[in-house]
Amino acid sequence: MNGRDGDSVLITGWGHTKFGRSPLGLEGLITEAVQDALATAGVEASDIDEIWFGNFNAGLQEFSAPASLALGADNDFWGVPVTHVENACASGSSAFHAGLRAVKSGMARQVLVIGAEKMTSASVETVGRALMSADFDRAGEDSVTGFAELFAQVAERYRERKGSPDDAMAAISHKNHSNGLLNPLAHLQKELSLEFCQAVSEKNPIVAGSLRRTDCSPVSDGAAAVVLSRTSDRSGSASTDGVAVIGSGQANDYVRAEQRDPLALAGSRLAWDRALESAGVGVRDLSFVELHDCFTIAELVLYEALGLAAEGHATSTLEAGRFHRDGELPVNVSGGLKAKGHPVGATGVSQHVMAAMQLTGTAGAAQLPNANIAALHNMGGMGLANNVSVLAAR
Repeated sequence: MNGRDGDSVLITGWGHTKFGRSPLGLEGLITEAVQDALATAGVEASDIDEIWFGNFNAGLQEFSAPASLALGADNDFWGVPVTHVENACASGSSAFHAGLRAVKSGMARQVLVIGAEKMTSASVETVGRALMSADFDRAGEDSVTGFAELFAQVAERYRERKGSPDDAMAAISHKNHSNGLLNPLAHLQKELSLEFCQAVSEKNPIVAGSLRRTDCSPVSDGAAAVVLSRTSDRSGSASTDGVAVIGSGQANDYVRAEQRDPLALAGSRLAWDRALESAGVGVRDLSFVELHDCFTIAELVLYEALGLAAEGHATSTLEAGRFHRDGELPVNVSGGLKAKGHPVGATGVSQHVMAAMQLTGTAGAAQLPNANIAALHNMGGMGLANNVSVLAAR
């Protein structure tokens, strides 16, 4: 059945803190995002039947039991079931999809989904070790550069098979930083010229392999939250009509690196195909896409892996402007993980908030004209956990 038939599940409210280095602790970030989400939806805490909380590693910080965090002032959510979802960098979108299933099944009328991470107060060594735990082969290792080492290997594989990715990666960084300038919630709001992104310099050193600093997403703090409701069960007086969740797909891949082709990202493609099929749409129907660009090489590989560019034509399609905000299929108009930031557990939920704002015409300076349908891709590890959602304006 087409995802737009029958009784739809809606994102009726959303909240999003500014990403970056925040003075707030994890609880403060969560509270800010949740209060805004409830207000946008026009509901009270007492209207929420379940809470799904995406968080990768709160043990880095002062909290070790994130599912029991106080989610609002004066114990507003006392008695509400809260489930903590950990799925590496896909923790937020995994929590979203769990909440989506709860509403679709009829087990809950209205669900609150939260994604949050507090990272900047931990040492570089602690963050690096925590992030490496998302890789089966290298979990437990100490690594200051963390996943940059793994994606540097992807860049080398790309170089061997398809030619140098260096200029394309620089172009992606330049594009996403330009987009981030228009997003007041983004961590990095600084114009970076294409020439700066291309060059290795004191201000843009090599991090790992051929990856420059401008190829790597920043360590960030932040939280995002959405309220999910079934159309017929919607209550309250929301400030927007919300957006419809018309398709979703999830897929895992083999955990051992030797079993996966990092340029194919087969698990991501399967989740993508499932989501678009369930929505009854194709790539040509999409107004924009938010991709998991933890590193610029990831976005480049995903162009072909998801069928946004023909095989062997990712760099030429990028050069032609297809993925720029004024192109045929804008990618990461929020700034993506590269500029908006990547507080791991928050990222997947943040993508839904950014898309909801675009689809309701409330994205401010970042607003695209005629935004009707969006696809969102979030992955954990190097394509191990893969989640895709398709949203539509009402």
